[in-house]
Amino acid sequence: MKPKRIIYLEKILRFMAKVILAKYKPTIIGITGSVGKTSSKEAVFSVLSSKFKTRKNEKNYNNEIGLPLTIIGSESGNGSILKWMKIFLKWTSQVIFPFKYPKILVLEMGIDRPGDMDYLMSFIKPKVGIITNVSGSHLEFFKNVEHIAREKGKLIKNLPEDGMAILNADIDNVFSLKDKIKTPSLLFGIGEKSEVRASNISFNFNNFEPQGISFKLNYEGKFIPIRLPFILAPHLIYATLSAIAIGIFFKINLVDIASALEKFRPPIGRMNLLKGASGSFIVDDSYNSSPTSALAALEVLKNLKALRKIVALGDMLELGEDSDLGHKEVLKRAFSNGATMFFLVGDRMKKAAEELDLGGKISAKLFLFDDPELLGEELRKILREGDLVLAKGSQGMRMEKTVIRIMENPEEAEKLICRQSKDWLKKTYIKP
Repeated sequence: MKPKRIIYLEKILRFMAKVILAKYKPTIIGITGSVGKTSSKEAVFSVLSSKFKTRKNEKNYNNEIGLPLTIIGSESGNGSILKWMKIFLKWTSQVIFPFKYPKILVLEMGIDRPGDMDYLMSFIKPKVGIITNVSGSHLEFFKNVEHIAREKGKLIKNLPEDGMAILNADIDNVFSLKDKIKTPSLLFGIGEKSEVRASNISFNFNNFEPQGISFKLNYEGKFIPIRLPFILAPHLIYATLSAIAIGIFFKINLVDIASALEKFRPPIGRMNLLKGASGSFIVDDSYNSSPTSALAALEVLKNLKALRKIVALGDMLELGEDSDLGHKEVLKRAFSNGATMFFLVGDRMKKAAEELDLGGKISAKLFLFDDPELLGEELRKILREGDLVLAKGSQGMRMEKTVIRIMENPEEAEKLICRQSKDWLKKTYIKP
């Protein structure tokens, strides 16, 4: 049960957001899904901001408090009464005086439990809705995946007739939603059912320098090459396809869409390609980790070229009774995927490595640490041109501290690395 002060705050912010939306009437794009929401939001923003004044929600502002703050254009006041007063004053000035408000709002809408979408739709009225995926990631509050699909599907059931539902055709429980709505739909994906379709997906290299992914876009019989210099994870192609569909809805030329997507970067800390020390490269996936996402990252690493492939892995937390099995599964894949060296931090990774390497075949390539900063300092000493490092771990393992110590220009950390806010920087690494 939420505290009363939070409930009151949500109601006040909802009222404030409704007033702003009524005055400025921006076109709203709502994005929901079990996975892929943030990547889709970033790709959509890349396309639309190239032509229109556009705002997106930042950080984790995708809930009952964050979304109204995005609409107002403010950061949270947290525990400061003075900061909340400044938010109120900013809102008041926008209501009273003319203000150059964005033409388009791109809003990621997080849904964790039944009723969440109803609440958000009570003051947010999207013209376009994107559903990226539906899976069992929030089954704690839902009976089954079908109930999750029903809740997320409310986004597109309430769209206007001149709007558009943009759906992932490769996910059956998303594809089936098109028959339950009156609004026109546009389907994206890799499979044959897609109208905005990707094919001929390939990794690009200049010698051993990764240069992203490219694919061929097929739409209404037209074939357009799409180049994504900063994207390494094939699953992010779905985010770009949803953005292409949005561009089509807004009648942006396909060539201009392709050009805008060349600047698209994945969300910070999620399979981001960075330049490392001594001519190396880093795949920064330090935002968080789970067995599923770690295995996916290792599969990407397997497909990349490098003189040496190095994995820097931190513990995966909050796995409960599946922890031992999950860590062993990930390390087993890392050992078999052609990695040259293994830099590990955390007791769980250490235990799994020791149990898997009973014959001692890996031990010469295995380096164990209790601190992500020390790991980074030692790793930097051995990096050389042509190396490729995958850095990944749970949020609590603070693997971004490793990345900062091995990146070519650590002074760029604030804009390229996750958890660089003042609050996070005050927190030292504490061994879980």
